[in-house]
Amino acid sequence: MSALLNEALDGPRGPQSAPATRLQPMQLADVPEVLTIEREVYALPWSEGNFIDSMAAGYVAYVLRPVPSLREPKTPILGYFLAMKGFEEMHLLNISVAAAAQGQGLARQMLDALCRLCVEQNCPQLWLEVRLSNQRAREVYRRYGFREVGVRRGYYPVLQGPREDACLMSLAVPQ
Repeated sequence: MSALLNEALDGPRGPQSAPATRLQPMQLADVPEVLTIEREVYALPWSEGNFIDSMAAGYVAYVLRPVPSLREPKTPILGYFLAMKGFEEMHLLNISVAAAAQGQGLARQMLDALCRLCVEQNCPQLWLEVRLSNQRAREVYRRYGFREVGVRRGYYPVLQGPREDACLMSLAVPQ
């Protein structure tokens, strides 16, 4: 992990209630715990194969954990993100925080780290899609500085009925 990215998440950031955290590259051994969170927070979660294929393709993949201690050397995953690097851009594919850990500023911590990674890798533009119905996530992204720049029609599967549109959002990452 790069020094800037490591520096971004060593120690507490955001609200006082947020635990001191550490970002680590996602490993295959993390996938079962990541899947538990994924299934907890999404009605239509990614599959195990989606995570494994993303890591095999070399996508950016990190997990966020509390800083380990002598009493608790193995700490639970609080959140994770995966992103795909393109030419002078990064595409955020998935970012999730465990339900019990939401509202503590952890998504912001991961976005901060991803933006630092964008700077290191000369990616001045960060893109993402989010369900039009996911107002909470859209508001988090807007507060962070993302702009809504378009709609991808029929982008997301649904349990019943027609596919759901995605809001395409973009952030100019200061270099």
